[in-house]
Amino acid sequence: MRYLPFLSLIATLAFVLSPLVTEPFSGFERDQFPIPQIDPPVQPAGYAFGIWGMIYLWLTVSAVYGVLARRDAEGWHRMQGPLILSLGPGAAWLWVAGESPEWAAVLIFWMLGTAVWAMLQAPARDRWLAQAPVAIYAGWLTAAAHVSLGLLLGGYGIATPEVAATIALCIAVAVGLAVLLTRPHAPEYALTLIWALVGVLVANLGGSGLVQGVVLVALVVVLSAMIHLIRTGQADTPL
Repeated sequence: MRYLPFLSLIATLAFVLSPLVTEPFSGFERDQFPIPQIDPPVQPAGYAFGIWGMIYLWLTVSAVYGVLARRDAEGWHRMQGPLILSLGPGAAWLWVAGESPEWAAVLIFWMLGTAVWAMLQAPARDRWLAQAPVAIYAGWLTAAAHVSLGLLLGGYGIATPEVAATIALCIAVAVGLAVLLTRPHAPEYALTLIWALVGVLVANLGGSGLVQGVVLVALVVVLSAMIHLIRTGQADTPL
């Protein structure tokens, strides 16, 4: 167990530095799907992806702190195990995405599952250095994984792009609510999911009325759940 903090730091650095050793990735190419996906409505506006800068920085600070100050903390060890399983394989995601959107979807759902697991195991102590960065990472992956799902549904003709986006967004919100109710004192997770949903709404302004309506309902549902948890005190957690 004493090696987990160091393995977590290595996995985090591999994940954070992976864009420097991978071909630039600005989204799946339209010809990577049997049916080209041109401006898919499930995808957030470009600015929303800027959150990765904060995720990279915060996870790095957390990993360094885990090595320097929490090497023997069992609560941190319980979080670090599944986090390694998420960040380690996740370091290859950009390369996989350039080769195969199908395998990229499989990998990002693996990353999501292990990231949520890590968040559920995060210690109440050191909230801003343990739970918060992992919750933001898991929240963004909740959206990103289901964007991949929507792209596959549309790209393989299983549904029209608008219906594919609707299905993917509904599942993402259902997953998000389940996670939020399981870990009610992680509002950072909900806020990140809201950030992603707003990005989808912005991307669809002047476009699909169906997707706009679905996103607005999703925003109301997630925001209402978060506010309810805060008002009832369930979102309280030690600093």
